[in-house]
Amino acid sequence: MTSGPGRTEFVALMAMLAATVAFSIDAMLPALPRIGAALSPDDVNRAQLVVTSFVLGMGAGTLFAGPLSDAFGRKRVMLAGAAIYSIAAAVAGLAQSLEVLLAARVVQGIGAAGPRIAAQAVIRDLYAGREMARILSFVMIVFTIVPVLAPALGAAIIILAGWRAVFAAFVVFAALSALWLATRLPETLPPERRRPVRLGPLTAAMAEMLAIPKVRLAIAAQTLSFGMLFAMLSSTQQVFDITFGRGDSFPYWFGGIALVAASSGVLNAALVVRLGMAVLVFAMFRAQIAFSVLMIVALLAGLSNDVLFAIFVVWQTTVFFQAGMTIGNTASITLEPVGHIAGLASSVAGSVATVLAVMLAAPVGLMFDGTPLPLAFGILIYSGLAALLAWRLVHLDRIG
Repeated sequence: MTSGPGRTEFVALMAMLAATVAFSIDAMLPALPRIGAALSPDDVNRAQLVVTSFVLGMGAGTLFAGPLSDAFGRKRVMLAGAAIYSIAAAVAGLAQSLEVLLAARVVQGIGAAGPRIAAQAVIRDLYAGREMARILSFVMIVFTIVPVLAPALGAAIIILAGWRAVFAAFVVFAALSALWLATRLPETLPPERRRPVRLGPLTAAMAEMLAIPKVRLAIAAQTLSFGMLFAMLSSTQQVFDITFGRGDSFPYWFGGIALVAASSGVLNAALVVRLGMAVLVFAMFRAQIAFSVLMIVALLAGLSNDVLFAIFVVWQTTVFFQAGMTIGNTASITLEPVGHIAGLASSVAGSVATVLAVMLAAPVGLMFDGTPLPLAFGILIYSGLAALLAWRLVHLDRIG
């Protein structure tokens, strides 16, 4: 075992572990029409559940990943999660029915929760407060490379070997990240700081965390941010294909949008130490309200298809940009007062935010009517509620 990675390698490793989630979602997007045609020809719209089922499993697994990492160490949980993820991906790739595939995707999401949550706890073990937010911003910069490349990579794999081969790519990705983790990262939680998995301490720690108003508000704001992101991800392929007739070029448009949105990490890293997390979150949610109103007005104005497409691309970019500026900051706000139970706090916050976000996103996706209008209204409502919560966070910061 080496002495551990330097900061650059550490950020890259944490980003790769976190990117397991993005890769597992974004690489599937080009495959959804083929999965629907192969496994649900009578209702191809059900194929979008391939996205939300993974997210649902990830949310459920998140509740356990943190306490387990507090009890047994960060590395063991991340490596065990990678193993579960890989096995489930293999089962999904061999599935002969949509139901089996969806069940495997839920388990795959449970496995992905290990690296996702334990990686956040590792960062909190080593950093705190605004410096933690700065590290998370750098992680997000590297992390956003995956959405840029994943749809095109998924499309290329499908062309060469079929949609089932995408799941083989997930196995390879998980194996590489697990090998890097196992050989380069020392355990960041020493045995004397570990907390056994017992109901009493867990309940007490959870009560302690949820008793803090700032933590509750940050979790709720993160839920709405995730809800907007998942709603967009669930519907985006259908909008490109059915609404605008650009399904073949979707991976390239999506990659370009993700690349532009990746600048949110650079901007957040530059501003967060000076302005604070809550101020930035409040500003981004207010901006999202304005952009969503403009999208709705454009859709109702009867503009030409090409003009609407250009406006949609800009609006989608703002949704991803907003997520990049708010998700890491709300996570940092949540963990800042509860560093002594970082694993549990990450689990509770991540699980609640993710599961509730799926419940917010799924109805919006299923309301797809051939246009982005239901999506735009959904994101407008969610961004309005999130702005109210963020305003309260700013107020709490000011009163100390």
